[in-house]
Amino acid sequence: MKRIAQITTAFAFLATSLSAFVVVAAESVKARAAAPQVEVCFVLDTTGSMGNLIQGAKDKIWSIANELASAKPTPSIKFGLVAYRDRNDDYVTKVFNLTDDIDALYEHLMSFQAKGGNDTPESVNQALHDAVTLMKWSEGRKVLKLVFLVGDAPPHMDYPDDVKYPKVCELAMERSLIINTIQCGTLAATTVVWTDIARKSEGQYAAILQTGGTVAVVTPFDKQIAEVNRQLNQTIVGYGDAAAQRAVRSKIALNDESKVEAVADRADFFRKVRGASASRSGAGFGGKVLGGGDDLIEQLIGKKIKIEDIDPKKLPEDLKKLPAKERAAAIMARVEDRKKLQLKIDALLKSRGAFVTKEKERLAKAGQVDSFDLKVKEMIRTQGARKGINLDTSGK
Repeated sequence: MKRIAQITTAFAFLATSLSAFVVVAAESVKARAAAPQVEVCFVLDTTGSMGNLIQGAKDKIWSIANELASAKPTPSIKFGLVAYRDRNDDYVTKVFNLTDDIDALYEHLMSFQAKGGNDTPESVNQALHDAVTLMKWSEGRKVLKLVFLVGDAPPHMDYPDDVKYPKVCELAMERSLIINTIQCGTLAATTVVWTDIARKSEGQYAAILQTGGTVAVVTPFDKQIAEVNRQLNQTIVGYGDAAAQRAVRSKIALNDESKVEAVADRADFFRKVRGASASRSGAGFGGKVLGGGDDLIEQLIGKKIKIEDIDPKKLPEDLKKLPAKERAAAIMARVEDRKKLQLKIDALLKSRGAFVTKEKERLAKAGQVDSFDLKVKEMIRTQGARKGINLDTSGK
């Protein structure tokens, strides 16, 4: 009887543990399913007159991503880019597909330079068509799928082989895409077309200064954040083949060279993303500080790999050549450094966030609300609400 009682107790314990696991797993799946999906493609005129706006986009892309990540629940975010000029320029369009690796997309954006565009009209039709048909948009009407056409000149309507924008707007509607238009400057011919595109695809139109109107928000915490961020970058261990190693090094180098505001917004974006990821997975700590999935330290913290399962061939040369025990110790030291530094930068970022919120309120009262990034954020919030996705962060 005693043996039977022991077995019964063991089975009861096992059943309770299994039930708890099922509940946690179900909640994790539910949390992942509940996360909104937001996909944004920027279609940018990169001709000579757009230099200031392009710089503004470079400065503010992380601010836009950070704003989106502030929503509750934190959405799944993908960005894409289409750069366009005109025929007989260096290129007509350059397409960089939707990705959740914002670091990789940021690299592409930073490569854009304003050049070309000898006549007024540009290849707007082709750029829009590429955005609608070449981007790998997610299926389903519940995904918020947005295109932002940003430029100062109307399309060439005299190219016989172009798919004209009215047809592109129809294609967008069939795919549940919303096209928003942001006009830089005051050219009347552009206003007519930009408003028509927005109307035909249930989007919004906005006009901003030719400069883009972006305003840098400098805080007392930026230098400290930049320094801790640099230290965090030193904890990154690229894990993969030679191409993956190069990509990791390139992202780190670009981040180290970025403006302080962009560094802070990027760091805050990853703070929110890793917090949401840890919450959804049931893990107590998220380690993400780099776009993509090639950081070994992130994988170890996220329990996607065990220290004993690491393939030395996929490591950087400085770790690859170490004896096994020393290598494992060096890697685990970076794990601990990552955790400590993340706690430090998270505290700084929260203080910065409170400062930025007050500064934004001051700028709004001063009437500085017509910048590129503020218009994008405003449109995303409005159109998210239409999809039942709450992206309003004004209360945070």
